[in-house]
Order: sequence, then C-alpha cells, then structure tokens
Amino acid sequence: MPLTAHLEELRWRLMKALAGVMAGFGGSYLVVETLIHWLTEPLFRVAPGKVQLIGTGVAEAFFTKLKVSFLAGVFVASPVIFYQTWQFVAPGLYDHEKRYVRPFVACATMFFFGGAYFCYALVFPTAFRFFVEQYATIALEPLIRISEYLSFAARLLLAFGVVFELPVFTFFFARVGLVTHRQMLSWFRYAIVAIFVVAAVLTPGPDVASQLLMAGPLFVLYALSIGVAYFFAKPPVHAAEDETETSSP
Repeated sequence: MPLTAHLEELRWRLMKALAGVMAGFGGSYLVVETLIHWLTEPLFRVAPGKVQLIGTGVAEAFFTKLKVSFLAGVFVASPVIFYQTWQFVAPGLYDHEKRYVRPFVACATMFFFGGAYFCYALVFPTAFRFFVEQYATIALEPLIRISEYLSFAARLLLAFGVVFELPVFTFFFARVGLVTHRQMLSWFRYAIVAIFVVAAVLTPGPDVASQLLMAGPLFVLYALSIGVAYFFAKPPVHAAEDETETSSP
C-alpha cells in the first residue's frame, strides 16, 4: 500500500483501540472507588498509621477518579489494543504467519496483566516501604497528595505491563525469523545498557531504587526471551519457503 493508505489504516486502528479504551473507561468509572482502594492498599499495608493521603485541590478528587478510570480502561481494553496492533501489521505477514493472531492477543494480554500484578504484589510493597522509611530518617511525617501517589502507581503498573511483553514479542519475532537466540546473545552487552536506559525512562522518579526494581526483572525477561527464541525459532522448512517466495519474481 502507498504511505497514505498505511496512515489511513493506522488512523482507523487507533480509533478502534481508543473506542475500546473509552468503553473500558465507562465501565471502570462505575467501580472507581473500589479501584482507588485497591491501588492505595499496598501503601497502607506496609506503613500502617505512618502515612496519610491528602487532597489539596478543589477538583482533585474528581480528576483523580478520571485518571484511575482511564488507567483501568487501558487494562480492560488491552485485548482490543493488541488485536488492532496485530491487524495493522498483518498485511505484511505471510499467510502461515497470520494465524498467530489469537495466540498473540491471548499471550500479550496475559503477560500485560502478569507484569502489572508483579508490580502490585512485589514491587509496590518494596518501593513504598523504602520511600516511607526515608521520611523517618529526616523526622518528617509523610502527607502525600492522592493524585501524585496514583500517578506514580499508574506509571509503574503500565511500565511493568509493557516490559513483560518482551518474551511475547520475542516469540513471534522468532517464529517469523526476525530474531534468533544467537543474535540476542551477541546483543547482550548492548542490552545491559538499554535495560538501564529503559528503566530510567519508564520509572516515575529519578530514584535508583525504583529503577533497580525494574532493571532486575528486565534482565530476567531478556534471559527468558533468549530461551524463547531458541526453542521457538522459525522451522527450517518455513525459512526455506520464505526465501523462495522472496526470490521468486
């Protein structure tokens, strides 16, 4: 397709993904109080009676509810987002590669939620305990704005959800022959630098603690992705067929 057709296709895919997010946003707003309680529970669990969430603006509570509902809408609509992503790149795939759409959507959604749960269950308690203890070292009582706290938590959840997609994308890139385990092993030194750069960009603050909490799982995911590329590489028969199709007039 010409460039204008690709841009038109991208526009429609983005609109459909946004429609899914807005539908998830509407449903999430109905239970937003429960979602806020769920997001703040890790903070109060690791520091009972030591920290207080406050509001300092007239409309802060309302806009906080909107932000949390939108975040939940992204998670609810994640299968739609991944499906639209696949449909956008599908025209450039071979017929035997297009059948991976359902496994891709299912696995991408599962790992996205898995990354968010890993963040909620393991990273939140560790990070919040560390940050609250820093107040005690300077004899201050932590009074944290609810909007800042939820923005911090939302960015961490989304960041971990995204980085946990690495094995999924590696699987499908390996199946279509774009990457191999040998390539990933040869890139390991560069991957170390890239992991710390990604951790610094995706974590909400400049502190080293949250960056290390993301860099650690990224190392594990990269190592897991090398194994995925090794065990699920493109079969030689398909590779030979693709070379034949590419070389044929």
